[in-house]
Amino acid sequence: MERFNGKVVIVTGAGSGIGAATARMFAAQGASVVLVGRSRDKLDKVAASLDPERTLLCAADVARQADVEKAVADTLARFGKLDVLVNNAGVATTGKITESSVEDWRKVMSTDVDGVFYACRAALPALIRSQGNIVNVSSVSGLGGDWGMGIYNAAKGAVTNFTRALALDHGADGVRVNAVCPTMTMTDMTADMKDDKALMAKFAERIPLGRPGQPDDIALAILFLASDDARFVTGVNLPVDGGLSASNGQPNPA
Repeated sequence: MERFNGKVVIVTGAGSGIGAATARMFAAQGASVVLVGRSRDKLDKVAASLDPERTLLCAADVARQADVEKAVADTLARFGKLDVLVNNAGVATTGKITESSVEDWRKVMSTDVDGVFYACRAALPALIRSQGNIVNVSSVSGLGGDWGMGIYNAAKGAVTNFTRALALDHGADGVRVNAVCPTMTMTDMTADMKDDKALMAKFAERIPLGRPGQPDDIALAILFLASDDARFVTGVNLPVDGGLSASNGQPNPA
């Protein structure tokens, strides 16, 4: 089934993990895909399996407004329109704020929040014309707090509520805006955690489906929200978390 035939999709953070999986799925379902990321080498590896006639690579840092605006302009120059924007690029830092620097704060905020703002602002005129939509990648960390992740919680909390506000402001324009909120997902960002058996056991115990997410798990939810199957869905922050958020936080007595 090619739900995205003739559609044009921008995916930020497309060089690995959730972004790469999402770009490949959109391409497999007929879309022309614009891969945005800081590393050209990583983008080249993702693009190697895609149709070059329907693929555009934009080496860009979403923390830089000019880079983001150029990526949108290049998309319109190449394909003539834009139907879907997926704001996936993100970074994280850990530690209490008393252990963190102002540089840590700015690094996360400039990518995870400023980058989403720049991309939405640049893309919305084209999305209004196409009656398209935006899917932001937030996190369960944008729905509740974590120990030792205050900066990341603040950033993803901003994305979560920004998603709601954009949905309110642009529904009358015909543009839907939603977000996915993954739990721990096995990507480059979490690679250093996968060999910590004790930590992974804690995640498995808390997640009813008994495992962390994989990039394809999140990509499938992104494609649903971007598709006409979700044509009456906007302003939603969808947990993609294996059932994690179903719990009230009390321990399993079994």
